[in-house]
Amino acid sequence: MTQTAPHPGNARLAGVQMISGLSVDANLAAAETLLAQAADAGAQIVSLPEYFPVIGSSDADVTAASEAFGNGPIQEWLQEMAARYEFWLFGGSIPLAAPRKGSIYNSTLVINPKGECVARYDKLHLFAYDNGREHYNEAESIVPGKAPVAVTTPFGRIGLSICYDLRFPELYRSLGEPDLILVPAAFTDTTGRAHWEILLRARAIENQCYLLAAAQGGKHPGGRRTHGNSMIIDPWGEILDRKGSGNGLVVAELDHKRIRQIRAQLPALKHRIQKTEDN
Repeated sequence: MTQTAPHPGNARLAGVQMISGLSVDANLAAAETLLAQAADAGAQIVSLPEYFPVIGSSDADVTAASEAFGNGPIQEWLQEMAARYEFWLFGGSIPLAAPRKGSIYNSTLVINPKGECVARYDKLHLFAYDNGREHYNEAESIVPGKAPVAVTTPFGRIGLSICYDLRFPELYRSLGEPDLILVPAAFTDTTGRAHWEILLRARAIENQCYLLAAAQGGKHPGGRRTHGNSMIIDPWGEILDRKGSGNGLVVAELDHKRIRQIRAQLPALKHRIQKTEDN
């Protein structure tokens, strides 16, 4: 007798918002407090923000905190937290050592409730911006990733991305039909005020899935200000929860019935025209 695979279950989502600084120890302590709150809220899937362990006044500050993949106190801490609270923990992003001297990968690690690292995503698109007052060029210190990544969990398929990836819809199309997209970020306040919410809602609407964006939200060493506004968005583009600035959480339910309903009523994913070599 052929057995059909069980449908994925609904999940309680939580996104952690922080204002990370130079001290890895202080940042992990702040994150641990928020993870405990997420566990108390019943979260089964939790995302930390981009660079939750360290944000400094220069690229060198982040590079100095980098670890070899599979070995280091930040990674051990992630595994300990996931196992302690028995949830799926998505490690926003951490700096991992890259082959190029003085450079890093900006990476999300996926830790299951047993404390095992089951997936890694290296940020594909590297941010650059210069308005004469603010200047950023991530390519100076970061090596880009090579491939999109999605993970299958008991709660559905989860597509990974980091911050600037948000501006590239083709990345999300390459993930198939995820149930949830994650966007850990440290969006600048300048670009965030202009584009953050509209881009997040667009990605949720066009992929007809939930989206969880866990962000940095405040003033960091060196004067950098991040936009915050962590949020959880449903497949219709409705914002279910939002945190404006400062440390805190966003929490909401991922409901598979809601996904199925929207995809049935407006079957846009089935209407996509796939490009082939013949057209």
